[in-house]
Amino acid sequence: MSTKLESSPEVDVSASGGASAVRPRPSWWVKLIAFAACLLTLWHIGASFLWIAPYSALREIPTQEVLAGYMLPMFGQSWSVFAPEPINGDYHFNVRAVIEKDGEQVETGWVSATDVELSMIRYNLFPPRAGIQSSEVASGQMNAYNKLNADQQAVIGLDFAEDDGEEWMVRSFEKLEGDNPSTDAYMAEEHLSTAYATQVAYAIWGADAVVKVQYRVSRQNVVPYEDRNDPSAQRPDPTFSTTGWRLPIEEEGQSRENFANTFRGQFERIQP
Repeated sequence: MSTKLESSPEVDVSASGGASAVRPRPSWWVKLIAFAACLLTLWHIGASFLWIAPYSALREIPTQEVLAGYMLPMFGQSWSVFAPEPINGDYHFNVRAVIEKDGEQVETGWVSATDVELSMIRYNLFPPRAGIQSSEVASGQMNAYNKLNADQQAVIGLDFAEDDGEEWMVRSFEKLEGDNPSTDAYMAEEHLSTAYATQVAYAIWGADAVVKVQYRVSRQNVVPYEDRNDPSAQRPDPTFSTTGWRLPIEEEGQSRENFANTFRGQFERIQP
């Protein structure tokens, strides 16, 4: 009399005669997480494609504001590292301040915020986003500065270390050119640059000591491509955007403490 072995949902009879338990089906929450991860991956790939690709009507599907809000500042990228116009220069953001010391106002020396930040990412397998902030601020400021004429650039070189400094600068622009989109764009970069310089100054010299700040942006091109094999070739001299003294500016939601903890610690670490 033979016994018939019937398979059941719990038993799997293999070719070798062994039996093993059937792998259980994923629970509903595992499927939900996997589905959400797939949707997020598709969205990220699609958003990155729309952001990098030349402008088209497709970019307006998620709207420009939604796309920029997702891509910036963490995922911003462009084709500028490739031909025909690759990045061919370095930007530097330098800061100095007038501080109260022993009852007197003292002018400090220049500090390169860019050198401090670059030291965070050099030889670092997991570089922080904080390592490129000053370069981006410097790039935006100089690009806007270069679109102004000589008279407008002369205004920027003046000292506006009063409570209504930015209003004075705007009124000075209006007297020269009237309503000018280039000056409007510059004022946005001016405000951002002054706010960034303020945080750098507070981190190094202390918020209670800083009276006013000044920033200096420079760009230095690399050795021209056609001279790349010339051992005597040197980089061109840097160009500067000249600015005057400004009152400190802080934006709502900024944290002096968090910025200082990151920046000052790195600043002290690279000092000789």
